[in-house]
Amino acid sequence: MAVRQLSADVARKIAAGEVIDRPNAIVRELMDNAVDSGANRIHVEIEGGGIEKIRIVDNGCGMTKEDLEACARPHATSKIATEADLLNLTTLGFRGEALASMAAVSRLQIMSGGWKMNASVTEDHILTPVAVTQGTIVQTSGLFENFPARRVFLKRPASEAVMCKTTFVEKALPRPDIAFTLSIDGQEKLNLPAGQSLAERFAACFSPFEDERLFYEVKERSNDKKDSWTFTLIIGEPAVTRPTRKDIHIYINGRKITEYALTQAIEYGCQGYFPNSLHPAACLFVTIDPSLVDFNIHPAKKEARFKDISALHHGISTAVKNFFRQYTIKTLIQEDETPAPEEKTFRFSEKDTFVATENATYGAPSASGSRTGSGSWADFSSMPAESKSITARYLSPKSKPYAAPLPKDSFSFEPSTYASVDGHETKPNYLDSVKDKNFHFVGSTLGTFLIAEKNDVLYIIDQHAAHERYLYNKIMEDAGQKQTLLVPYTIQTESLADDHYLEEIQQDLEEAGFSGTNKGNGVWEFSTVPIRWKGTEADLAKDLLDRRINPHDMINVVAASTACRSAVMDGTVLDESMASWIAEQALALPDPHCPHGRPVYTTITRKQLFELVKRI
Repeated sequence: MAVRQLSADVARKIAAGEVIDRPNAIVRELMDNAVDSGANRIHVEIEGGGIEKIRIVDNGCGMTKEDLEACARPHATSKIATEADLLNLTTLGFRGEALASMAAVSRLQIMSGGWKMNASVTEDHILTPVAVTQGTIVQTSGLFENFPARRVFLKRPASEAVMCKTTFVEKALPRPDIAFTLSIDGQEKLNLPAGQSLAERFAACFSPFEDERLFYEVKERSNDKKDSWTFTLIIGEPAVTRPTRKDIHIYINGRKITEYALTQAIEYGCQGYFPNSLHPAACLFVTIDPSLVDFNIHPAKKEARFKDISALHHGISTAVKNFFRQYTIKTLIQEDETPAPEEKTFRFSEKDTFVATENATYGAPSASGSRTGSGSWADFSSMPAESKSITARYLSPKSKPYAAPLPKDSFSFEPSTYASVDGHETKPNYLDSVKDKNFHFVGSTLGTFLIAEKNDVLYIIDQHAAHERYLYNKIMEDAGQKQTLLVPYTIQTESLADDHYLEEIQQDLEEAGFSGTNKGNGVWEFSTVPIRWKGTEADLAKDLLDRRINPHDMINVVAASTACRSAVMDGTVLDESMASWIAEQALALPDPHCPHGRPVYTTITRKQLFELVKRI
């Protein structure tokens, strides 16, 4: 088959198809332009799924007659002038192919500055005078009517309208300072006023089925002037779970992108708080020096390339972990009158306290319903009472209760689980170790749960989760112990960014038990690894460089697995002294969740019991 050059018309349609593949791409590009114009009010109208018509009205800076004469030419733009400008982008649009692509596959009309411009395959920038209007009105109609091969692949109008709405939300979410409205087939579907907080805009856009007060703001900023960034994360508490990652959204400088590393950073911070492979609902808004990120790597600008993402990755995972750690340290009931020992606290109620970190700011709903940061601590007093309880699953034993010995493991119990008397193993009386005079062990039930009473509150304790968390804490106390490798592990980095990342976390590596030295030329040598960590050179390289796992998280996984195997199992019926000892240790846990995020116990107060039996 002979090689020949395509006609200008066919080439133009093919190029346009890379940018405008369906109606929501038009919404994406035109909303970007409206935001870039400085508008504070943007209205979007869609008819026939956007196939028949898309109309976007803004009150921005508008366009001159000269702008209209050139705007739909290929690669005509006012946002960049040189190649160097691509490395310092401050606008959402920049390449100048959007309007030209729309004119190639639809009928394009733009009104601004007292002029109307029409452009399409059959019309070439025809200008006519009209009444002067503020801002700009852009309209496309008849999408792909001159390109039937592409039009047959569009979905039904209703489906295309859903995608247009999704794109509208994507563009409106990071700009709560702008008012956005969306109408579909003449009906207003969304009205987002200006002046909302990010959390309020998030709730308005996604309408989560959970109470919006269960979502919080986490804020952090970089301390490195050479790697300047700040971020705000909207994230749900551990009770807000999703079966997939699709409700984790990433925004960089107001642009939504797909970035696995940052999604991963959020999930690393959530480890231990979302059980059974569940995921959080979260939205991350990052503001970063434009010179540190390149958006010009994807036709729809859905991806970005970072010069070095390691510091941002670490900052996000650490802030998320700190938030959930402080969130769960709070007392689950209201009987504890003693504040946390740290100076900086913020409260869920007058009696439930936990500690805020130095850098991160956690925002919660105020009395007015808004959530904003408040210095280094925030007021959680309006948190709903129903969110204070934790629900446990009740399982019935299938066999007759029995007394079984606990595993002979160095992490099983304190004091020692077994003592030898005349060659026979005996169990100590753990009731002798009870220290809390307000604690009263009631008994065991259903082969899985322990019942205890303390300060007019009844505790229903999952014996496996309680023992597992106790053992996990004991293991983590010695997490930094090392084993020396007979043959050191050698890791080869691929870039200076990898070397910089390893140098940055070297102290964390050392504390976790990984002793590494930079030998130069991208070679790192590790002479020790943690005692309980098992893996090859390839495993270590993958965890540190590909997956960017925090060194302490690597130890957490090992500790959680060891504790789970060593803890008493569901269905193991313990004698009274052992059961009482586990119950007392459970109530003393600083974080009453097992390492996999399941609650150790649930509670019911005397007042709640009275209400249940109508004894008011």
